[in-house]
Amino acid sequence: MTRREKKCCLLLDAQGGGMGAQLARLLARDMPEDWELLAVGTNVSATAAMLKAGASQGATGENAVLYNAARADLILGPVGVILANGILGEVSPAMAAAVSGAAAAKILIPTSTCGVYVAGTEELRLEDYLRLAAERALALMRQ
Repeated sequence: MTRREKKCCLLLDAQGGGMGAQLARLLARDMPEDWELLAVGTNVSATAAMLKAGASQGATGENAVLYNAARADLILGPVGVILANGILGEVSPAMAAAVSGAAAAKILIPTSTCGVYVAGTEELRLEDYLRLAAERALALMRQ
């Protein structure tokens, strides 16, 4: 299948890309054939970590976020990717608007590092949030 024939699962991350890399590892092994795992980082370190962990393609920077968020079928990342100046300022207001305004389904990982607390979420370890996010993403891909 060519890229145009596949649905796109967009992984977004910043800083060192650790969260995105863990998601890539969890998703890559069970990804349906008609889906592609695309990694977009706010910086080259984040993108490289996600690619090393199993994403099939990667891109870096603000324009990569704007371009790919509009084309994605599913978006996964930390909650900070929808916050202007989120993740210690690595998420520009334009990036946050592109992700939050994208038509794609979004699975966001709650983290307190951005000062956002989602009422109704349990206090879990990051690994548990990531496992739950990957399970939900794979369930959506199989629908």
